[in-house]
Amino acid sequence: MRSPQVKGAAIGLGAALLFGFSMPVAKLLLPASGPFMMAGLLYLGSGLGLVALRPFLPRHREAPLRRSDAAPLLGVVLAGGVIGPVLLMFGLGRLPGASASLLLNLEAPFTIGLAVIVFGESLERAEVAGAAAVVAGAAALGLQGQLGEVHALGALGVAGACFAWAVDNNLSQRLSLHDPVAIVRIKSIVAGSANVLLAYAVGERLPGGRALAGALATGFLGFGVSIVLHLRAMREVGAARQAAFFATAPFAGALASVPLLTERLSSQAVWAALVMALGVVVMLRVRHAHGHVHEALEHEHAHAHDEHHRHLHEEGVSESHSHPHVHAALAHDHPHLPDAHHRHRH
Repeated sequence: MRSPQVKGAAIGLGAALLFGFSMPVAKLLLPASGPFMMAGLLYLGSGLGLVALRPFLPRHREAPLRRSDAAPLLGVVLAGGVIGPVLLMFGLGRLPGASASLLLNLEAPFTIGLAVIVFGESLERAEVAGAAAVVAGAAALGLQGQLGEVHALGALGVAGACFAWAVDNNLSQRLSLHDPVAIVRIKSIVAGSANVLLAYAVGERLPGGRALAGALATGFLGFGVSIVLHLRAMREVGAARQAAFFATAPFAGALASVPLLTERLSSQAVWAALVMALGVVVMLRVRHAHGHVHEALEHEHAHAHDEHHRHLHEEGVSESHSHPHVHAALAHDHPHLPDAHHRHRH
């Protein structure tokens, strides 16, 4: 496995672990406020935490956001920061924590479908089969036991959140060359503020001290740091494949629900999880290589000097840095993923 895949996998799995663990914690805190207020506090925790980190982060390593990025950034904020979290909180309030966490696997096939059909990423047949296994496992999980009205609405809420985040993921892929901390900071503060205002409008209340602190801390780690890592992974491997890495988040959430929420995993839920895990493994094992042409291109993003970045500087630069640079046309053949330099059609 080549270095970008290893790097992308490590970053993507780290993002999934943080997000997965945050789900049962959010469910524990939910009764102290309400779905709108909890969604708002999670994102405010993310935004405020990333603002506090700003003085400690290195400068000039990431490409800044431009005015032309306003439209996709607005879509990211609305889909991923407002609609998705509210639907998730709605679903968490009507489902057992383990079931809700495992149903979050639907985000992967939704993201992959949009990436392939709408945004032109490619998948091998084995990857399509892996995605189908994830969907089958999630469907089996949703059908376990008796689905009354409350459970059905909860499942629809979580599924709707997954689709909103699939839209967010694919729009974020368009922004992934820019500073991920800046993107998540803007998204979190705007989305958090909007959700808190909605919470007050519908009569929800601000939780007490411990619940408030817990929500903000959970938001910083489970949403802020997690989404920054998620964006960095998409830069390396593309939206479709990062969806497969991130599909491990529900497994982490389901396991954490056992000690935190004193829940039990049914045998059907375990089998569903195994089927979904098999689908994820199949998707991760596929390798993609063919002859391809790089058109001449000028853009800006964080980079180190590799086979796609052989330009000269007035002074030697060895670490990652960002500046506008030009790529000459190039034709070659090597294993690759749909990163910033391999988003060609097939």
